[in-house]
Amino acid sequence: MRAADLRPLRVRLRIAETIVLGAFLALTVRAAYLTLLGERGERRGESQLVTALSLPPERGRIVDRQGNELALTVAVPSVYAVPSAVRDSAATAAELARILGTDAKRAQARLSQHRAFVYIERWVDPKRVEELQMRGIEGIGIVDEPRRAYPFGPLAASLVGFANMDGAGVRGVEQQENEWLLGKPRRVAVERDARGQLLLGPGLDPNATAGGDIALTIDVAMQAEAEQALADGIASAKARGGFVVALDPRNGEVLALAEMPRFDLNDFRRLSFPNTRARTFTDAVEPGSTFKTFLVAAALDAGTVRPTDVFDLRGGVHVPGKQIKDLHPRPSLDVSGILRHSSNVGAVKIAQKLGPQRHYETLRRFGFGERSGSGFPDESSGILRNYKRWRPVDAATVAFGQGVSVTALQLAAATAALASDGVWREPHLVRGHRRPNGAWEMAPPAESRRAVSSETAAAMRTMMEGVVSGEGGTGKRAQLRGVRVGGKTGTAQKLEGGRYASDKYIGWFIGLAPLDAPRVAIAVGIDEPRGVHVGGVVAAPVFARVAGALLTQLGIPTEPLLSTAPATQTAAAKPDLQPQRKASANSGAASPSDGASPGESVAQDDGRLLIPDLHGLTIDEVKRVVARAPVELEVFGRGRAVAQEPDPGTVLPGGRTRLRVRFADHGGEG
Repeated sequence: MRAADLRPLRVRLRIAETIVLGAFLALTVRAAYLTLLGERGERRGESQLVTALSLPPERGRIVDRQGNELALTVAVPSVYAVPSAVRDSAATAAELARILGTDAKRAQARLSQHRAFVYIERWVDPKRVEELQMRGIEGIGIVDEPRRAYPFGPLAASLVGFANMDGAGVRGVEQQENEWLLGKPRRVAVERDARGQLLLGPGLDPNATAGGDIALTIDVAMQAEAEQALADGIASAKARGGFVVALDPRNGEVLALAEMPRFDLNDFRRLSFPNTRARTFTDAVEPGSTFKTFLVAAALDAGTVRPTDVFDLRGGVHVPGKQIKDLHPRPSLDVSGILRHSSNVGAVKIAQKLGPQRHYETLRRFGFGERSGSGFPDESSGILRNYKRWRPVDAATVAFGQGVSVTALQLAAATAALASDGVWREPHLVRGHRRPNGAWEMAPPAESRRAVSSETAAAMRTMMEGVVSGEGGTGKRAQLRGVRVGGKTGTAQKLEGGRYASDKYIGWFIGLAPLDAPRVAIAVGIDEPRGVHVGGVVAAPVFARVAGALLTQLGIPTEPLLSTAPATQTAAAKPDLQPQRKASANSGAASPSDGASPGESVAQDDGRLLIPDLHGLTIDEVKRVVARAPVELEVFGRGRAVAQEPDPGTVLPGGRTRLRVRFADHGGEG
């Protein structure tokens, strides 16, 4: 056959080859689309093998300074599904709802999702998991997920904080140190066996993806003591809540931080999120008369006053827009006496002599008006306006702790500065870090600055001792057996809607111990005590218990010198220190055992009398308190008690004494 005759045949072959090649290419592109991009192909591929199951990271542990675990990660079963492997989503959802106790519609909605895998129920009870495994439902699998557990439950709850279901810290130290604690997510293969059941393939070593550990500065034993003392103090005062912060003044470490009301970290999901905040860091409130401590320190450091300088207090003091008087008026007091008796008039006169600028600058050096540097999430800086914006009335009220707000942590850190020779240190919570299988790396020393001179700090400690053990001091109930204590009381009216509430207070006490070489600096706040609300009565006894317990733990055995038994105990539960006698002729009241007394009675022991605080009581209530004691009561005015002589906490040698109480229709000072 000639070549010319074969030419049409070649053309036809070329055309056929082109058609076949084009069809093959079209099928290849379609197969690639279905395999790599197509939704149906994706679901079919995943029905054979799922490689994208990602488990939350395993967080590191949080331990106290002794190594006790406060937060750790445990394995908890969760139920998941590969939706493409589920044949009948409605029937499967109904079966899951029955076994897991979940909602069938919610389960079916998840099974209908076009995803590689979905969680049906997380953190499932092991008994339910056993039944589910026995059923062997196609397309349903079980995987162990890391879950945060808190062995001590409510202990230090607001401080430790918690992590959410996805393993991210959202409160407290869990949030503060989230980056360090958070590990890397683990990817685990999910395969199907011949019967269509899901099988977990090998995953990464958990240790290779785990987060680092954190050691806190707190000690669980000290923390437990502080929380118990605070709980008893709140019960005694019938208060709404309270807080205690204890620092080591030598390095700024937080030894204990208690708050009430508290919550169980293992049950945080049942709580309103705002109720899980750490009030010690986030809530800024007025410090009341505790602020006089830092006013006097500023004046001493500036050289404008000396401890022995005497101020005339007669007639109070007038500033534009306000007349300031004392509820315990005295004709004159020296600087030490002004602090010891908590004189508002004396504080204002010291502030006027010091001047707003030096007062403000010293308060800033003590850490007020700025965050403490602890790094705690959502920490408040408080409110301390620049002195250039102070009116004369502002300069006066700041002197005794009004018109300024602080956090309990700021107050404790400022107190610690007086214990450490005038050096303010950043309070801190984290003592060290450790990588998985690594060694502990201790935190660097806290940042510090000088607030006042060492001479000023020493003079302040002496004057603060007078508040606790001096004649007429307002902090008698903070005394410890065999240990010198210094402190300052305070009572602050709470603000509501821009106005001071007439019946809501915070009772404060700040203190140091032992004074010769302070090991603890403590701030105590009792929120909204009922009846008697002054800091010397409601907060000072809590300080004594906490300081006594912490010092004992630190190798300095001591205990509260005066009774700190809750006032809510019945008379039968207390030791009877009062001899039976008839009511005083001028009392006209039944004995305390005839009814519930709103306050404490005049305690008698070995012939000595301990004068209780009568602030806030009515005339009849005061009469019941003193009814069985050798006391001649003199009453002035009407309403509720606002002043008394002798002062609260005074210990008298015995014999019949005269008790003068002044009453008015409004509250008293701190």
